Amino acid sequence: METISIRLEKDFAKELSKVMAKHLYSTKTEFIREAIRDKIKEIKKEELLKKVSLLAGSSKKKTTDEELHKARESLTESYEKKFNLK
Repeated sequence: METISIRLEKDFAKELSKVMAKHLYSTKTEFIREAIRDKIKEIKKEELLKKVSLLAGSSKKKTTDEELHKARESLTESYEKKFNLK
């Protein structure tokens, strides 16, 4: 496991401690790891949604709005499963 050190402003560190206590986190490391995991998932989801939006207009086949909606849902579900986003 790699060690990473960070420095926080005093007020920010106090706020972090309050949130941790309120939500029953036992260590700052536990809290920060979860925050990083959540941020990575959020970024991956945003990237996938951008890809989906680019694909939505790229088809030359005439499709209905309902067909597009179903295709987007299907693609989103498959990516969520593949990248464990849900």
